[in-house]
Amino acid sequence: MGYYSYSSYYSYGLPTFVLIVIALYLLFTVCAHVDSGEAFNVGRFLEESSPYAWGATGIGLCIGLSVLGAGWGIFVTGASILGGGVRQPRITTKNLISIIFCEVVAIYGVIMGIVYSSKLTPIPSSHIHTPSNHYTGFALFWGGLTVGLCNLLCGVCVGVTGATAALADAADPELFVKILVVEVFGSILGLFGLIVGLLIVGSAGDFKAAAAQAVVSPFVH
Repeated sequence: MGYYSYSSYYSYGLPTFVLIVIALYLLFTVCAHVDSGEAFNVGRFLEESSPYAWGATGIGLCIGLSVLGAGWGIFVTGASILGGGVRQPRITTKNLISIIFCEVVAIYGVIMGIVYSSKLTPIPSSHIHTPSNHYTGFALFWGGLTVGLCNLLCGVCVGVTGATAALADAADPELFVKILVVEVFGSILGLFGLIVGLLIVGSAGDFKAAAAQAVVSPFVH
């Protein structure tokens, strides 16, 4: 029953939500720019949007998705540890290392969020639309999304593997170390996302106001 509900959501609910958002955007664009001669222009949208919005969204996704992955992993692992600990209390202490692995995923996201937030410096709105600031905003967004998704998948991977390790340890203590090796390799996936996130923003500078008149889009007023 739950599988079909999730499947129906991703098949019908999510596309419908996306179409509604696009329709609302087109509606407001047409109402606001009747004389523009066009209803939707991706380049115009990217030029008009504030780099602060892209950067802040990327930081939010980085921390939010990382915490979601860690929470998901702790939920799955903790349920298995508590369930198996009823029959085999000895596994409760040893399998706490799986909880630590899940928590590290959230720490990755918090660290990257702190690194990204250091690039958000206050600038007057009249000087924010520069090529370098736009690049920084887009880099923060895609870097944060990359780190967040990697940590989300890493948390799920570590959680499922940790749950299996707890149940296997309850059945046979010799299997714990073997499954723990798999769990360690799964936790490294989050580190890969952290490295890629650092590479994305490595060449992006802090937000800076233009020394002279900023080169802005003709659509920005």
